[in-house]
Amino acid sequence: MSRLFTNIVTALIASLIGMVNYSMTDAKEYDSRSSGRGSTKQLSPSDFLDKLMGKTSGYDARIRPNFKGPPVNVTCNIFINSFSSVTETTMDYRVNIFLRQTWNDPRLSYSEYPDSSLDLDPSMLDSIWKPDLFFANEKGANFHDVTTDNKLLRIFKDGTVLYSIRLTLILSCPMDLKNFPMDVQTCTMQLESFGYTMNDLIFEWTDNGPVQVAEGLTLPQFILKDEKELEYCTKHYNTGKFTCIEVKFHLERQMGYYLIQMYIPSLLIVILSWVSFWINMDAAPARVALGITTVLTMTTQSSGSRASLPKVSYVKAIDIWMAVCLLFVFAALLEYAGVNFVSRQQKEFLRMKRRQRRNKDDPEGRFNFSGYTMGPCLQMKDGNMMKNTTANAALVAPMQRDTENMKKKFVDRAKRIDTVSRAAFPLAFLIFNVFYWITYKIIRHEDVHKK
Repeated sequence: MSRLFTNIVTALIASLIGMVNYSMTDAKEYDSRSSGRGSTKQLSPSDFLDKLMGKTSGYDARIRPNFKGPPVNVTCNIFINSFSSVTETTMDYRVNIFLRQTWNDPRLSYSEYPDSSLDLDPSMLDSIWKPDLFFANEKGANFHDVTTDNKLLRIFKDGTVLYSIRLTLILSCPMDLKNFPMDVQTCTMQLESFGYTMNDLIFEWTDNGPVQVAEGLTLPQFILKDEKELEYCTKHYNTGKFTCIEVKFHLERQMGYYLIQMYIPSLLIVILSWVSFWINMDAAPARVALGITTVLTMTTQSSGSRASLPKVSYVKAIDIWMAVCLLFVFAALLEYAGVNFVSRQQKEFLRMKRRQRRNKDDPEGRFNFSGYTMGPCLQMKDGNMMKNTTANAALVAPMQRDTENMKKKFVDRAKRIDTVSRAAFPLAFLIFNVFYWITYKIIRHEDVHKK
């Protein structure tokens, strides 16, 4: 009996111990599940952002990273969406870009969140420190907010911040138009810090693709060259030394438009003015009308070429072309004036000879009546009428021959001027063209490329 009782008591004690162990294990599992649910709640995105840059985080957007320490290095990258509206009159250009800035802010580094980077809403930009970048040669700019603000904010685990924004800028571009329209222009884009000196902030270009251009980007009048110069343009003011970086775009003008609209029409007008050399010099209305028409047309063409250009003080290549073309058509008009003057010289010469003969026949200044009807009547009193009539007839025939010969001589001289002009004008214009195009398309073009 005692042995049976002992076995029963032992079994009861063992069962009680097993129940106690089971309850303790269940309690531990419950506690672990409860603690797991609590830690997940702490790592929710909202709580994480509040902890990272909220009011309770101690982050102050008014203070730069590494305050009172080394300057913040900001690397910049530009992606060009469009490049257009290069305007000579206002000397500026319009460009649409993605501006990307990258810097490190140790206060934004994290390890509690599993993702390697966080893409945040643009409204969070007001909660962090940003560089005070501005475009030094900017004349006008605007942000884009369709359909939402075109901004990007990305934070990495080590505290690196990527800030990208889309901008449309109108930037100043001083131009040298001496070789217009065969010129190559260099337009700059300067990125500068407004308030932080180089003790606090330094801008740099990224090593990999600092300036990128959209594929298939074309300009109406220019070719955007692949070579882009990246330089530093540190500015020294009374308030300190400020960081500045710049990129230079080289734009080569395509002169197809100006060739069709200006050079070829003016060339045809000059050739048209030479038609007057083949028109009879007696057709004064035709030759004068043609000369005046070409001069007026060339003047209008020259004024039109300057309408889209600024009022600069130096001479441009297009000005030289238009001035020489106007000179040629004006010279063609003056050539007819010279031809007409030479052809009429025989009349003046005959008048002068008659005047000399009259003075020779009447050296004492008395009236000579031989040329009037009363002359023979007066001479009949002396009985010399028949003798004087024969003498006058003998003088008239040589005078007529001299008149015809003299007229032919001066007319031939005038025709010779037209004949020489038919070859001299085209030859002179051809020589001018050779020198003009060699100077501006080869010599000066190479000088620009060397610079």
